[in-house]
Amino acid sequence: MGHSHIHGQDHDHHHGSNNKKALKWSFLLISTFMVVEVIGGLMTNSLALLSDAGHMLSDAAALGLSFLALTFGQKKATASKTFGYKRFEILAAFMNGITLVLISLYIFWEAYQRILNPPDVISKGMLIVSVLGLLVNIAAAYILMRGDKDENLNVRSAFLHVLGDMLGSVGAIVAALLIMFFGWGIADPIASIIVAILIIISGWRVTKDSFHILMEGSPGNVDVEKVKGALMKISGVKDVHDLHIWSITSDFPALSCHLVSESGVPYQDLLKTAKKVLHDEFYIEHTTIQIDEKASKCPEENRCE
Repeated sequence: MGHSHIHGQDHDHHHGSNNKKALKWSFLLISTFMVVEVIGGLMTNSLALLSDAGHMLSDAAALGLSFLALTFGQKKATASKTFGYKRFEILAAFMNGITLVLISLYIFWEAYQRILNPPDVISKGMLIVSVLGLLVNIAAAYILMRGDKDENLNVRSAFLHVLGDMLGSVGAIVAALLIMFFGWGIADPIASIIVAILIIISGWRVTKDSFHILMEGSPGNVDVEKVKGALMKISGVKDVHDLHIWSITSDFPALSCHLVSESGVPYQDLLKTAKKVLHDEFYIEHTTIQIDEKASKCPEENRCE
């Protein structure tokens, strides 16, 4: 019986540092302007601004939580937390996604009330605050894009928060212009509804992806059948069973399996080849592989104790 345990780099230090800086500066930008937008929304009586400010509040919480998640994720493993605190990142992303959904539902309700009773909105002030909000969100989105949003689910959820805010600012600008030039007061709640739809879509995606990881689902970029097929093609391998592929966190896939080998095949050579295949073809570095000889006592059951 042979075992292989490969522990790849948990997170590239440079990438982790970039992510933390991106989240920190985005948090400062969003938090500061959120106060400005709340004041502007109250002064202009604009739901589009207030809903965007509410979303910015969730953004500030999301960015702060994401920053803490990366900080916690870098803590060393302990006897009771053998993978450390990496999964905290996914919990944070999951909470961020749920927050987005709840915020959007609240906006829907407020917009419905305002469609029934359109209020007077100070369009000029609304336009000024909206344009400033767009600039702030563009800056925050640019900062987050410099992080690893394509690899790190938590940074991606924060990016989607800010992207939703950016679209919210665009909607508020359009609504302000429609009110200013055409007197369409209903444009304010309509803009809020459009933004809420965009927010709920992004929130659902983040929630679904993080829930999939929490449920030990296989990584989206890894085809389990292809992995099994690649392992079966290795010379000396007769069968692959008890194959499990999951993610510890968004950019940390893991695998465990049993390889049934022909009699007389050197275990270490087989393990070395299997590890190379998993690393080169599927970018899986954290593996636990057990080798069982074909002549073991339970080949018919396809289970080797």
